Amino acid sequence: MDAFVEKEEVWAASVGEAPTALAATLYALKDAGVDLDFIIMRRAPEKPGTGVIFVTPILGDREVQAATEAGFSVTRKLHSVRVEGANEPGIAGKLAQAIGDHGIKVRGMSAAVSGPRFVAHFGLDSAEDQKAVIDLLSQL
Repeated sequence: MDAFVEKEEVWAASVGEAPTALAATLYALKDAGVDLDFIIMRRAPEKPGTGVIFVTPILGDREVQAATEAGFSVTRKLHSVRVEGANEPGIAGKLAQAIGDHGIKVRGMSAAVSGPRFVAHFGLDSAEDQKAVIDLLSQL
């Protein structure tokens, strides 16, 4: 499989439920020149009236400072791997099967296709699992 596999740091922040809260959070990053590859946001049922947003990448001092000021921090419990390559039918299952066959549990997954390419993000429970998945998928 011709794919690019890399470790990624995921940043998270709390977001209010006001209609413009998500936009304000994203604009705080944009104004610092952050060019995000991945964004996912969901409500936080354990904290009514709020949501949580996960983004990547945050790179460089200026971006880190802006993200921190906007309430973001690097997640320490979520270890993520980004995989990008040529799309083919069943690619998500192939990647998930390879990970599962090595006894690694996937904490979360997001994937999308754009034109002939796919990108997938695998959330894992530990740095050891993250390294193992990077090594494994790099060899497919």
